[in-house]
Amino acid sequence: MPSGLFDAHRHIGALPAFGFYGGPAVQPAAPEAATVRDLFAEMDRQQVARCLVLPNYGVPDPDVAFGFNDLVLEAAAKDDRVLAALWTSPRPEDEARTARALNLAREHGVVALKLSFLLGGSPTDEACRPHLDRIFEVAAEAGLVVHIHTSPGAASDIDQVGHLVERYGDKVAIHLVHLGGGMSGHIKLIGGRFFDWIAAGKRVYTDASWAIGFAPRWLLGEIERRGMGEDRILFATDQPWSDFEGESARMLAACPSQELRQRVFYDNFADLYSKGRA
Repeated sequence: MPSGLFDAHRHIGALPAFGFYGGPAVQPAAPEAATVRDLFAEMDRQQVARCLVLPNYGVPDPDVAFGFNDLVLEAAAKDDRVLAALWTSPRPEDEARTARALNLAREHGVVALKLSFLLGGSPTDEACRPHLDRIFEVAAEAGLVVHIHTSPGAASDIDQVGHLVERYGDKVAIHLVHLGGGMSGHIKLIGGRFFDWIAAGKRVYTDASWAIGFAPRWLLGEIERRGMGEDRILFATDQPWSDFEGESARMLAACPSQELRQRVFYDNFADLYSKGRA
């Protein structure tokens, strides 16, 4: 394999301390990449050859995540090793902010739009529907991937996010982050739903960041057994919310063949995110 991995999910930007879950104000994932200079230093230290960079988010203030779009664009403009994903929101309250972000969709290095329902909104909320339609419309027009957070329960559950795959996945590539999210999401996806979507022609992709121990091994084993899906799995770390060393070691150990390692750590990223957008 070439030297230096391709990482399909890293964040940039320092979040303010916040009192999560009613507790004291904390910074649970201290940013290693608060600035563009920090990002490049981190990539060099971890020998990351290419990466997709997204605005950091988590505190319930939409201006924070939207504000980091500028950092993402700055990083992509300075070095073609970095590809950019812009923060968007389906919430009606964020309509003006999202419109400004979508106006940047054809800026240098932009290859994806980011969606997360952790800060509000829902795939099945009718108030969000026109804003989701617009986000996916711009993605289709500009040839962008929509990069979607998944986690167990509420609006981020794969049962909810799956509606977006059904609704938009014929025309837009959708990257489901975190393998559907937790035990339930892993089992639902690997047990059949992910492969059913591929067989139905949906442009769906995933990664195993945050995955529970058994899941990467099972996923890659199912790909080998079924003879499909090898082109839909990406390596991703979700720095700083996970750790590079753990994520890379787990995926390397899970890949049953050198050919699959090549696809997961390099080729699938290049095919999905890099072609024609550098």
